[in-house]
Amino acid sequence: MSPFAGSAQSTRAWEHLRVTRNDGVVTVTLTRPEKLNALTFEAYADLRDLLAELSRERSVRALVLGGEGRGFCSGGDVEEIIGATLAMDTGQLLDFNRMTGQVVRALREAPFPVIAAVHGVAAGAGAVLALAADFRVADPSARFAFLFTKVGLSGGDMGAAYLLPRVVGLGHATRLLMLGDTVRAPEAERIGLISELAEEGSADEAAAALARRLAQGPALAHAQTKALLTAELDMPLAAAVEMDAATQALLMNSADYAEFHAAFTEKRTPKWQGK
Repeated sequence: MSPFAGSAQSTRAWEHLRVTRNDGVVTVTLTRPEKLNALTFEAYADLRDLLAELSRERSVRALVLGGEGRGFCSGGDVEEIIGATLAMDTGQLLDFNRMTGQVVRALREAPFPVIAAVHGVAAGAGAVLALAADFRVADPSARFAFLFTKVGLSGGDMGAAYLLPRVVGLGHATRLLMLGDTVRAPEAERIGLISELAEEGSADEAAAALARRLAQGPALAHAQTKALLTAELDMPLAAAVEMDAATQALLMNSADYAEFHAAFTEKRTPKWQGK
C-alpha cells in the first residue's frame, strides 16, 4: 500500500478498538469482552480504516491483533449485524460485505507482518481475521469455527475459501467451511492453522515476543516477503521467479543489504534500518 497520504489527518482515537504502540509494534485489541468481542459495523470500519492508516506509516514494523476477555472474537454480532442485514436491500448488503472483505485485504496487503494472538473462541468473522494474519499464536484454549453455513450463508465469506485451502489444504478447508465444526487447538496445530501453540494463558505474551523479534529485523525484507507470498499464490512459476528476481535486484540496492555485509565483515549484529 502506498505511503502517500492526502489531506486527511491520522485518527487520534479509535472508539471501537484499543490501539497501543511500542518500539515499532502496534497492538490492536478488540474491546467488547462482554460480547466475546463480537464485531459491529463500526468495529469493521475501524479495523479497515486503522489498517489503511498504519500501512502508510514507515514506523510500524509489526502488528498484534488480539481480543479482550475470555475470547479472541466470536464473529459478527448476531443482534447488531444479522438482524440489521435482514432489513437491507441488495446494494446495502453488497456495501457491507465489501467492507468486511476490505478488512481481510488490508490485513494481507499491509506492509508489515500481522500476528493474531488467539485465546478462547475465534468464530465466524473472528476465525477469518485470524486466518488473514501472517502468524497465528494460540493458547491451548483456542478454538476455531467457520460458522457461515450454519447461518445459511456460503462458507466462502471474507475470502475464507481463498485463504483457508492455502493454509490447511483443500481437504481440511472443505470440511471446515462446509460443516462449520469447531477445531480445537491440538487439531488446529496439526493441520497447520496455528503457527505457534503457546503455553496456557500466554498467547498474548508469545505474540508480543514474536512481534518484537520481527520489529527488530529487516522491515523492508519482511514487507517484500509478505508481498511476494500474497502475490505469487496465483502466479505460474515463470512469473513468480521473474518477480522474485526483480524484487531481489531492488533489495540488493537497499541500505539493509549493505549493512548485512558490513556487519558480517566487522563480526557484529546488523543494525537494520528498514530501507
